[in-house]
Amino acid sequence: MTKYKFAKVPPRGEAIEFTNGALKVPDRPIVPFVEGDGTGPDIWRASVRVFDAAVERAYSGQRAVAWMEVFAGEKSFQQYQDWLPQETVDAMQEFRVSIKGPLTTPVGGGIRSLNVTLRQVLDLYACIRPVRYFEGVGAPVKEPEKVNIVIFRENTEDVYAGIEWKAGSPEAEKLGAYLRKEFKSQIREKSALGVKPMSEFGSKRLVEMAIRYAIEKCKESVTLVHKGNIMKFTEGAFRDWGYELARDKFANELVSEADLSKGGTGARADAVIVKDRIADSMFQQLLLRPDEYSVIATPNLNGDYVSDAAAAQVGGLGIAPGGNVGDGVAVFEATHGTAPKYANLDKINPGSVILSGVMMLEYLGWNDAGKLIVRGLENAIKSRRVTYDLARQMSGATEVSTSAFGDEIIKGMIA
Repeated sequence: MTKYKFAKVPPRGEAIEFTNGALKVPDRPIVPFVEGDGTGPDIWRASVRVFDAAVERAYSGQRAVAWMEVFAGEKSFQQYQDWLPQETVDAMQEFRVSIKGPLTTPVGGGIRSLNVTLRQVLDLYACIRPVRYFEGVGAPVKEPEKVNIVIFRENTEDVYAGIEWKAGSPEAEKLGAYLRKEFKSQIREKSALGVKPMSEFGSKRLVEMAIRYAIEKCKESVTLVHKGNIMKFTEGAFRDWGYELARDKFANELVSEADLSKGGTGARADAVIVKDRIADSMFQQLLLRPDEYSVIATPNLNGDYVSDAAAAQVGGLGIAPGGNVGDGVAVFEATHGTAPKYANLDKINPGSVILSGVMMLEYLGWNDAGKLIVRGLENAIKSRRVTYDLARQMSGATEVSTSAFGDEIIKGMIA
């Protein structure tokens, strides 16, 4: 076991193991957590009580999570002068499954995104974002209940790879001059430049995870969302590689939308449909025909936009969970920002971290605990005792604090 300088390993917990492509989860797994910045501590205090209550109720004390605090973000920098200590990455790797609150990401300068860094160094290549409607939540669309999708966003490539240079920098000037000379590229002087890498390997493993999920969960379709009409050799390749993967590995379980429209022997009613949509068209589809889509697989930037837009249709990021998943390693997280102006006010909705915890419990195979939390949240919303972001969208609602909303969720866990 790794020696930790800042974090403390729980004495009564055991590490999760990963062998032969499967997790081996003990009854008391050690799970690292990062409180998060801004409102993170408020949210975490409410969330961890919900997790512990659900596990206790589901398994009558036979199972429990051994929580291990690890450090990243502002708290880590203030205490240890390091935004992301290597031991935090080591702990997430060693103990396999982690959860975190929102972390500060400066715009236009300062440190690089800690979220992106974790995804890349741990090779968490799939960002999984389920989006569904909870009855009673106010929504800006007429039929939010039709939105029930799971988005698989490639997490390590595309423009998020972090390969970019500031306008006027020696690197940008050198690259710009090379592209103008060698490839006759029309690039203006003093341009900022970035590189958009997308590989066959990275694209196919993301699409494969999405397809396996769709088959396992009996979903109707997998949609490849791309901008291949303009970026033909990056996003267009993502689309082509996705179809190629589907044909090569899942010929007996899948049928393409094109083959389905032709009818005949290829149009099998029991198969998962594979289709594709241009990214800008997909935004319209989500608004007008959301029930025609169940699983989406998409490159990094498209996935960022699409997942937040879908969440807005069902009440916002306050109840939008997310998980970053690789092969045997996963970090679940809040999908919203740090909201520093609300820090220490016990005001913010903890729903995103709580539902990310549901994803975590399901990943561990502790489905009964996850179901209790979902039921508790549903009943809390029905009671109309909710945090301010939900209360302002619901008629007759009573605004409650972060901690009180956690209490309502625990109260709503009816066996």
